[in-house]
Amino acid sequence: MKNSIKIGMAQLLVEGGEPHRNLERAEKMIAEAAQKGCQIVLLPEVMDLGWTHPSALTEAEPIPGPRSNRLSECARKYKVYVCAGLTEKAGDRQYNTALLINSAGDLILKYHKINLLVVEQPFYSVGQGLAVVDTSFGTIGVNICADNYLDGLPIGHALARMGAQLILSPSSWTVDYSVDETQDPYKEKWLKPYSILAQLYDLVIVGTTSVGYIVGGPYEGKKMVGCSLAVGKSGIVAQGAFNEFAGELIVADIPIPEQRERGTAIGEMLKKKGYQFDKVG
Repeated sequence: MKNSIKIGMAQLLVEGGEPHRNLERAEKMIAEAAQKGCQIVLLPEVMDLGWTHPSALTEAEPIPGPRSNRLSECARKYKVYVCAGLTEKAGDRQYNTALLINSAGDLILKYHKINLLVVEQPFYSVGQGLAVVDTSFGTIGVNICADNYLDGLPIGHALARMGAQLILSPSSWTVDYSVDETQDPYKEKWLKPYSILAQLYDLVIVGTTSVGYIVGGPYEGKKMVGCSLAVGKSGIVAQGAFNEFAGELIVADIPIPEQRERGTAIGEMLKKKGYQFDKVG
């Protein structure tokens, strides 16, 4: 296992209902990340159709399917791992899905978002499982955006107990149109829960978010503002710019922590750190 890894945090402009244009931009960022030596590229939440865009109900695709296959082709072509959010059609349901694809183009992990916001529940069904996967970079877990809210931290706790050394989290952080970078509301909202998990379990959590204005759906007129974030036990490892125009690739050198305690030994470790099991977070 390697001691560190370069992750390309692909802070992508996502246009609602425009999968072709979104995937074109994604491929360009994947190519740029590979050229800069990244081994993993992390893309935003449902970056094909956009978060809560009404097209989720009519234009979602199966996975595997054309959109996931395109990401697999990119992973294979540029010899990188790709983690991305897509809108998935599965039978009569749609899911807010995250994929992890290895550098050979193989889909090695698929996850359905669990901690769905009330406003997104008309568009996506609640996920029913968690998993991690062992890679040459260590054990990787995947979740999505609000799974890392303080009230969703049991999801991160579960991934950590499964052995995750690195959690990848495709995200879409949104604010009202009137909020600008002088009013950054995310220090408490995201840095706090990321830090809780990172410090308790000595892991690294990375969230890449989209940018642009939301068109269509319940959040129409709000904006996605970037501020992608990578946090380890010592604090912020990397961070993207905070504004709706900040489409950019952030290259983060991520230290991979050692795997330590397993099973009930984790509980003993948490007690020594002062964690109180009768309190959330």
